[in-house]
Amino acid sequence: QLVLQGAVTLLADSRIFAEYDEVTARPRFDFDQRERRTLLEVLSNIAEPVIASPLRLSLPDPDDRIFVEVAVAGGADAIVTGNARHFIPKRGELTMPVLSPRQLVDRLRR
Repeated sequence: QLVLQGAVTLLADSRIFAEYDEVTARPRFDFDQRERRTLLEVLSNIAEPVIASPLRLSLPDPDDRIFVEVAVAGGADAIVTGNARHFIPKRGELTMPVLSPRQLVDRLRR
């Protein structure tokens, strides 16, 4: 809702949308396929496109590095995720805050 209202800017590139497409198609999320496609289309239309460069950073889940690369290239204030433990570097340094969705909402309320 915060993204749709313009309170938060979504930064993304084609790799992130490919990840969103793959993740939201998982049966455990049980999305209606038409609603899922609509959501992805809306997000792709309002996201700020970013061209990111590779970073020398090793994360527990290598697939998550794309989110850091886009956040850094786009000058994000933070990475917002429900999986903060995936963003603890095994190698390299991440100086950008990693917030849970609840932490983001709390910050915006202040």
